[in-house]
Amino acid sequence: MSDIVKPSGSSTPSSPKPATYEEVMNLAARRGYFFRSADSYPNVPAGFWDYGPLGVLFRNRYVDLWRRRLVKADEMVEIDTAQILPRAVFVASGHVASFSDPIVECSNCHAIYRTDKLIEEKTKHPVPEGLQDAEFDSLLAENGIVCSNCKKALNGTRRFNMMFRVGIGPLGEEAYLRPETCQGIFVDAPFLFKTQRIKLPKGFAQLGKSFRNEIAPRQGILRQREFYQAEIEVLFNPARVDLPKFDVALGYSLNIAEGESEHVPVKVSDAIAAGKIPNKLIGYYLYLIQSFYESAGLPSSGIRFRKLGDKEKAFYSAVAFDLEVKTSVGWLELVACNYRTDYDFKRHAEVSKSDYSVEDEGAKVVPHVFELSMGIDRSLYALMESAYRVEEARTYLALRSGLAPLQVGVFPLVSKDGLPEKASEIYAGLRVELDATYDEGGSIGRRYARSDEAGIPFCVTVDRETLEQGTVTVRVRDSKQQEKVKVAELSGWLKSRLV
Repeated sequence: MSDIVKPSGSSTPSSPKPATYEEVMNLAARRGYFFRSADSYPNVPAGFWDYGPLGVLFRNRYVDLWRRRLVKADEMVEIDTAQILPRAVFVASGHVASFSDPIVECSNCHAIYRTDKLIEEKTKHPVPEGLQDAEFDSLLAENGIVCSNCKKALNGTRRFNMMFRVGIGPLGEEAYLRPETCQGIFVDAPFLFKTQRIKLPKGFAQLGKSFRNEIAPRQGILRQREFYQAEIEVLFNPARVDLPKFDVALGYSLNIAEGESEHVPVKVSDAIAAGKIPNKLIGYYLYLIQSFYESAGLPSSGIRFRKLGDKEKAFYSAVAFDLEVKTSVGWLELVACNYRTDYDFKRHAEVSKSDYSVEDEGAKVVPHVFELSMGIDRSLYALMESAYRVEEARTYLALRSGLAPLQVGVFPLVSKDGLPEKASEIYAGLRVELDATYDEGGSIGRRYARSDEAGIPFCVTVDRETLEQGTVTVRVRDSKQQEKVKVAELSGWLKSRLV
């Protein structure tokens, strides 16, 4: 049993003010979510970020949700492949030849800029990713763009390959840190099909780090040189995309935008009929990924699939969508959704001289691939910004309780009269099954404020009634409502409310 207690000093909450990027990043650093790597050293290159104690817990909970809602729910195969792969793999994938960004150098001071971003900064309009070097140079000339430092003329656009090259062994055999996690999945697929009795269609999942030598990363955790990806590659026979399994998605509404137009909710079945989505299989996996983000706490109205045009999508992609969410920095891409056709397996077969076909329904087929490539770090930022709340003098993170890095804080009301000892006993019992924290520093109000900023959904206060009646006061983060709960029932009470 529990009794509701009216919170002291409660007031009617005001409408939450939209958070800014700076506010979220300041809170993240202050509370130990994430912060610049090696910040104590001067002149550290940009693009490297570390996770603190709360950040690691938050990321782990998010990954657990990804595994439950996507990997396990769809009976995918999860693997973990090497982060360094030989040059030949990236010759086959096309990265050696074309994984590059356009850059331009000042003819006078030799400052280097990423050409498309420089044009966007000056014109305030997005630049398609697929432009040729001459097209970039024409835009620079048309808009009178010169060096931002010394105002002198810029040289012509050239390409910079963003892979990190490494040498293996004493002879330095050429290899690369992977710029995406999917290539390991592709090169392992023939072995896995032979040994694991896998049948099409099948999703292959992988979580891990990728590495890209970004030219000028200036968006904090949103654009890094070393980052986490959760990759799903769905291998299928293009002749069998109309399976009963996919029917569950047909009535679900996706938010689809064509180019930069406003997104429009449309049922998967109607999107297929209108040619917006190629087939049931792709519709099903778009449904899975949008519903995943909704389950994580992002509002459906702020999620869209932007269908990419021919100049935006990757060369290997027949159809491409970016799952984007609306943030204070604009629409932010979280997941690249690409129908890669059979490009990857044909290229790896050609370069490796191996057979990449598999048997399906009695026939040999080279699998087609539909990809859901998720940025973990960006997703965590988006969830934090969406959960950021300011009500009068109170700031808190209204994270879904099941995603909150710490689930409960235990506080003795005062640091005397046996209350710290009892609170420590309760904390020791809770931390075996829950991620809990103990705090007896400062007033109870200050401790509530610290826990609110950290996103802790429940705070347990141990007072004299705990010693006399065996009850504690549990404060609920979002509502500030307080309830009396028996110590013997506390663990079950908390677990039942972690959703």
